[in-house]
Amino acid sequence: MAYQCLQASDDFPVLAVLADPTRRSLLDLLRLKPLPVGELARQMPVSRPAVSQHLRILKEAQLVREHRHGTRHYFGLNPEGFAGLREYADSMWQEALNAFAAYVAEQTRGAAKSGPHRFAKGKKGTRAHDKQVRLD
Repeated sequence: MAYQCLQASDDFPVLAVLADPTRRSLLDLLRLKPLPVGELARQMPVSRPAVSQHLRILKEAQLVREHRHGTRHYFGLNPEGFAGLREYADSMWQEALNAFAAYVAEQTRGAAKSGPHRFAKGKKGTRAHDKQVRLD
């Protein structure tokens, strides 16, 4: 269901794209404003052609947008691409919360069926006294 919105193309699932540390670094650089490829390349420990390849992959995954101003190519974050990623993460979190709520409800029903608990009483200073021990 939500995974389909994460699938940018058959070749570039978004989570696989984000697995690369160089691409995550590029996204971090683009958080404040769109930047030209040359400026991005100067801030990265990889070659300019490598930066261009990573940007192409990010663009195909719909995580960045490109626009041209004269001869310069600017890249910036694509909010629509991140919206799909957020929807996916939110759906996973919601499923985890629902499963936890069902587990708690099941445990609560089981505890209510077993009735009140009896505890052993021990002498002061003994383990049974310091920590109540269930007998049932």
